[in-house]
Amino acid sequence: MIVIVLENAPPRLRGRLAIWLLEVRAGVYVGDYNRRIREYLWKQVTEGIEDGNAVIAWRDVGNDAGFQFETCGKNRRMPVDYDGVRLVQFLPDQTTGSS
Repeated sequence: MIVIVLENAPPRLRGRLAIWLLEVRAGVYVGDYNRRIREYLWKQVTEGIEDGNAVIAWRDVGNDAGFQFETCGKNRRMPVDYDGVRLVQFLPDQTTGSS
């Protein structure tokens, strides 16, 4: 199972993903493909995301969580490895200015 979520993605990238995956909500794509196709699709996302951001999650029975994920683009949520467990770290909000 593969899930890709896009934010602020160009229409041509959304269309490219819609060929392979089902868009269940705006910017949320779901499908069931092997590793090779998943890597191909993620390469398409990373090359075409422009100013947007994206996350991909897929089933991985080889770890305790049962899934893996990656992100690309500008986003406050960044994956970090903490003692072999993949967690999400929130970066400081850059939109609020200090006085």
